[in-house]
Amino acid sequence: MNTDRIYSVVVPMFRTLVKGRMGAGRRRYFEAVPVPKGRVLFLGDSITAGGLWSDLFPDLPTTNRGISGEATYDLLERVDAAINDPIAVSLMIGTNDLHGPRDLRDPALIVERTDEIVRRIREAAPAALVLLNSVLPRTEHFTAQLRAVNAGYRQVAARHGAEYVDLWPAFADDSGVVKQEYTRDNLHLTPAGYLAWAEVLRPYLEAAPRS
Repeated sequence: MNTDRIYSVVVPMFRTLVKGRMGAGRRRYFEAVPVPKGRVLFLGDSITAGGLWSDLFPDLPTTNRGISGEATYDLLERVDAAINDPIAVSLMIGTNDLHGPRDLRDPALIVERTDEIVRRIREAAPAALVLLNSVLPRTEHFTAQLRAVNAGYRQVAARHGAEYVDLWPAFADDSGVVKQEYTRDNLHLTPAGYLAWAEVLRPYLEAAPRS
């Protein structure tokens, strides 16, 4: 079964439910509780939201601001409120765009929106380490689009003085498909997947300037 073909059909049908009901409580919480200063901020969708970042990085002050179901156009609505003098920002976003509204799926448009997100982060936190993670591999259904998005992300990072974090060497098999030990559904991560992601991030975050 190719799960990504199913996502492409089913997710647009339930997008309003996912954003309006499943993410609403978390969004309200984020609006009510500001991000403390001096944190490593994790921004993104459900892949970020599922990370136990304080456990993965016990020596770092972390804040998880991931919301399930979000795409780049959703994060643009809230990114400004999430930035409060962070030590570092780890951003992973874009995979949900691939099965979002058809007129917003083009890789060039995903890159354009992410460029604006990174620009706003850099403008609000000029001294912070900004880590733009590559979008993770999935099934072969999205491989070409993901490669195009990530090529654009590399340029976005360079343009805004961010670090491009290429996760594909750790997560993709020889055919460019996500390694099965790291995922439970070709999209979300297993505990082993989070451990692998943390190991890629660790050298960057250990070198981040501390106040």
